[in-house]
Amino acid sequence: MPTRRSFVTGTLAVGAALAAQGSQKAAAQADRRMIVDAQVHLWKAETPDWKWVPGRQPQLPEPFTIERLIPMMDEAGVDRAVIVPPSWPGDRNDYAIEAVKRYPNRFRIMGRIPLENPKSAELLPKWQEQPGMVGVRLTFNNAQTIPWLSDGTADWFWPAAEKAGLPVMCFTPGISAKLAPIAEKHPRLALILDHMGVSAALLNENKLDDALAQTVALAKYPNVSVKLSASPGISREPYPFRDVAGHIKRVFDAYGPQRSYWGTDLTNSYAKASYRQRFSQFTEELSFLSDSDKDWVMGRAIVQRLNWT
Repeated sequence: MPTRRSFVTGTLAVGAALAAQGSQKAAAQADRRMIVDAQVHLWKAETPDWKWVPGRQPQLPEPFTIERLIPMMDEAGVDRAVIVPPSWPGDRNDYAIEAVKRYPNRFRIMGRIPLENPKSAELLPKWQEQPGMVGVRLTFNNAQTIPWLSDGTADWFWPAAEKAGLPVMCFTPGISAKLAPIAEKHPRLALILDHMGVSAALLNENKLDDALAQTVALAKYPNVSVKLSASPGISREPYPFRDVAGHIKRVFDAYGPQRSYWGTDLTNSYAKASYRQRFSQFTEELSFLSDSDKDWVMGRAIVQRLNWT
């Protein structure tokens, strides 16, 4: 029969073993590469008080909710994500803020702002006081918004964002060169080019090379960085999308690992690849990325750029 002393000794040994396993697990987790998706859209169902802007439609026929995304992130091994509120509900960030409140360690927001209204400048000094808000996302991709880059509409924004220390994501497919004078005039303004400065529409119009050239040219400005995101959308092939590897390398070589960010824009070209495939496209299929490069591109760089502690 075991003595009390042997029982206590055995219990302590088991406890020590479990503690050691816990320490090993914690160490393994700490050593694991942080994975951060630099762009996801979230939206809930349309309701009378949460309606779509006339003429704009969601990327998917069904809502892409917080409850839907979290299990997908877990399955794919994605630790964190940057929420970019979509355009169809208008310039509102309330659902993204709800996501941050529910999962404060997993989400941050690049929020929408009414750019055409100069009075919006009053919002910027306290912009980051909103839960999870780390910057602003602007889109210049249609007949209404593209002129704003040159007709004076957006002129108030750049110095105000620079003064407030707000990173700005810009979607400027095929017209990224228009950001050059802004980057030069406002050297402390962190500009982030969305989706390598391209879109699927440019692929169909055979304008992809020119758009990529504009993106590469902006790399000379140290305050400009780039999201290597949404690449399945510019591929004519199935996974692993080998025909876009050269485009990604071209942009990566110009910006380097500390100014390049992986992102999915998952709900765009949703049917082309699973979340895990969009992840493994970068971690397993791009041979030009070293392990150190992947550490930066897959999470470390965007966390640093957005000051996401």
